[in-house]
Amino acid sequence: MHIIKPFLWPKHLKANHHGPWNLRVLFYHSSEEPNEEFSSEWYRRAFPKLWKLSHALRNVAEVDGRLVHIDDDSTIRDENVIHKMYAFKSLARAFLGSPAMQRASNNEVVATSSAMVLPKTCFSKADERERLILNSLTKVCNYLNISAQQRKSVRLTICPQVTHQRIWIGALEEILRGLKSEMESLNNRIPPKAAHMAEQIVTSCLCFLADTAVSSDPDSVSWIRLHPTEKANSVPSHQWGDILEMFNDLTKCLRGEMKILYHMSKVEVMKEGLFQIKDVLLDRDLGYKEARHQESLVQKKLSKSLGHSSQCLFTLLQYYLYGHVQDSEVDFCGGVYKGVVKGSSCLCIGKILTSNEEKVVWSAVKQLDRALGLFRFVWETAGMKEVLELQGHLWYVGTEKRTLTYRGNVFFLHTIRI
Repeated sequence: MHIIKPFLWPKHLKANHHGPWNLRVLFYHSSEEPNEEFSSEWYRRAFPKLWKLSHALRNVAEVDGRLVHIDDDSTIRDENVIHKMYAFKSLARAFLGSPAMQRASNNEVVATSSAMVLPKTCFSKADERERLILNSLTKVCNYLNISAQQRKSVRLTICPQVTHQRIWIGALEEILRGLKSEMESLNNRIPPKAAHMAEQIVTSCLCFLADTAVSSDPDSVSWIRLHPTEKANSVPSHQWGDILEMFNDLTKCLRGEMKILYHMSKVEVMKEGLFQIKDVLLDRDLGYKEARHQESLVQKKLSKSLGHSSQCLFTLLQYYLYGHVQDSEVDFCGGVYKGVVKGSSCLCIGKILTSNEEKVVWSAVKQLDRALGLFRFVWETAGMKEVLELQGHLWYVGTEKRTLTYRGNVFFLHTIRI
């Protein structure tokens, strides 16, 4: 399928349609270096199309793997818009590998207040311009070239921090609220029977989690209650296995909509942890000592069972650091380069923008900043000796270049041209 006309794609840039909603599989990945098919004539003929696509998508941004309208942050599910974004990203990626752009990058040294400069080899290789989805500690450690011994230390340090019951419950609630919002935005796209049943399950899960939070409330009677409440017609205590059963029912109910509901993938991810703690009690009527004991069991079981490559563990880490559960995604994985200052390293990642509108730019800056913050957190937790400088790079079709600073990190806005 040739998306871009009248010129033809090079063979390894031809588009394949892997499903309309999964943006992660739509974008071009290649480990090949540009070859003779990328002639100067091809770039000359492709640039007007790149500019036209950029103009058509000027009110569209990609946020954590979904396309949104920049004005109201509503999700875009129009296949035509998604295909345009695919074509735009593929073309932009090809242009960044062009000889002209590489020469411009090598000659561009942007000084900042901290005397930081651009590494001359930044994004020069094809595999440094590939998309990167961070969804496990293993991926982060592979990127940072952290040793096996250091990885063990990272996991042992992180697990006790992110497996507190309040973090665990908070992440589950965030996923369920996100799923509920997604279902509401889809209107009639989900079969009525499935939608109604899924809504009931999500509501039940949220009510269940909200009820259990009472035991940790310092103002509640249960906080000072030493022993469980005795009831005439007592019901069996709840367990985390009850939530696991509801999550399984949710999966069965929305199996046909898995590709268009991002948070359903997170429901699947969290089942790993739920299975490990399924026999742990979770009841607001437990006494204080028993409630603390059960919370301790949650932390111990999750810390012991969630491995380095666990997406469940990574989701908890994302929630712990940023209060959300989405995986961090960037358009250009970049790499870790030799720093300008002796004994330092410079980490560069990048993103392609549809325009230089402020909302688009700052949305991308915040996304890159979360990924950079994640890298720094793991780097420092691993006890790496070198100082790690962090840079974010943004590209758009235009003429304005500038440097931005956000939360102590530096971001460079570059232009794409012939």
